[in-house]
Amino acid sequence: MRHARRRVVRRVTRLAAVGGLLLGGAMVTRAVAAEPSGAAVPRTYAQSSADMGTGLVSQLGTSRTAGTWLGADGRPVVAVTDEAAAAEVRRAGAEAKVVSHSMNELKSATTTLRSAPRVAGTAWVMDYKTNQVVVQADSSVSASDWSGMTRVADGIGSFVRMERVQGSFTTRVNGAQPILSTGGRCSAGFNVTNGQTDFILTAGHCGPSGSIWFADNQGTQQIGRTVDQSFPGDDWSLVQYASGKAGDGADVVAVGGGKGVQITGVADPAVGQRVFRSGSTSGLRDGQVTGLNATVNYPEGTVTGLIETNVCAEPGDSGGPMFSEGIALGVTSGGSGDCTTGGTTFFQPVTKALSALNVRMIVSTQAGSGAGQSPAPAPSESATHSAIAPGAASPGSSATVTGGAEASTLLSRITDPRNIGPGLLVLAGSLVALVATRFIRAEQDRKAFRRHYSATWG
Repeated sequence: MRHARRRVVRRVTRLAAVGGLLLGGAMVTRAVAAEPSGAAVPRTYAQSSADMGTGLVSQLGTSRTAGTWLGADGRPVVAVTDEAAAAEVRRAGAEAKVVSHSMNELKSATTTLRSAPRVAGTAWVMDYKTNQVVVQADSSVSASDWSGMTRVADGIGSFVRMERVQGSFTTRVNGAQPILSTGGRCSAGFNVTNGQTDFILTAGHCGPSGSIWFADNQGTQQIGRTVDQSFPGDDWSLVQYASGKAGDGADVVAVGGGKGVQITGVADPAVGQRVFRSGSTSGLRDGQVTGLNATVNYPEGTVTGLIETNVCAEPGDSGGPMFSEGIALGVTSGGSGDCTTGGTTFFQPVTKALSALNVRMIVSTQAGSGAGQSPAPAPSESATHSAIAPGAASPGSSATVTGGAEASTLLSRITDPRNIGPGLLVLAGSLVALVATRFIRAEQDRKAFRRHYSATWG
């Protein structure tokens, strides 16, 4: 009777071990299959409308167009130079605005400005809505330098507009979560990965390659080290996590009060689009995109290809994320003014940084399912159906900030069902159980043989 019970126990144990092997294998396969890939990401209403405008500009060419933006109702507006082009735009379902100067003329103006002697504290951007190139100078620009810039502008043509702005164009060293080094305080931007290691994408002016970052003023909670950086020229850098992993909440950017927004994709913004910025100094702020491909002459050097906005920012906000409806758009570079009087803030486009660094954004696996996330329209929808007023945009789906800038523990990463760790643990446990039952049976057989041998030979 005892032997029969033992046989039943061994048989049940072997079956459980085999079942565990099958279950563990399925868990590992599912975790690997769930890894982020190059699949299409959600598109917001604003991006869908912007895509239509961009497509029309590409179709008609830069000699017949002068940019595109979102109108007050969220529909794309395309600046064109002739009535035939305007008719094509209207047939496509977008609004046309006939202007005097083409994109080629606007680009030629910015090239002339760039070739002039560099003046720190100046910036310029194409204003698609007014069909002008706007040159700005902050309070640090002297009267003689301002006169020199004005002469250059006059030589280009009347479509170059000169403006004085309050404050100074500065980088914002001193986001979401604060990160600190000997160079000052910045804000973490977005979490990105190359498939093996996770990183923080932040501003390049925050610190050179080799800079070590901490989550506290005492320098006891090391976050990681800057492994790649571009500034001036561009304004991005890559901070590799000390643990190699971003941990829980890697797809969330903090907006204050322990709350965050889930990031579901990446895109370029459109002029007129409502956007949100989060920073460790001034928290969550919003405004509109006022220009693209902006050039800023910071005291440290010139940065090109930036996004211009009327969102405010302050020192310490550098590197923080800019987003809209859960879509990552940029990281804070610099600007003028503050969040009391307002001002201008420039952002490094994330699409350009991701391409240069050969990394991808860590996005939410529940993309589009949150209450604050606007659903992406189907590709077949017309501009009339897919457009909403830019002011109606939201930051995105809300989430709780759990990990912040600190790395997760090894145990939490191993037991996270989204990783392969739990599957490997089940596989290992099942193998141990299977080997153990085989060993126990062999040992019992040996003991039984010894007893039989002893009884036989006395």
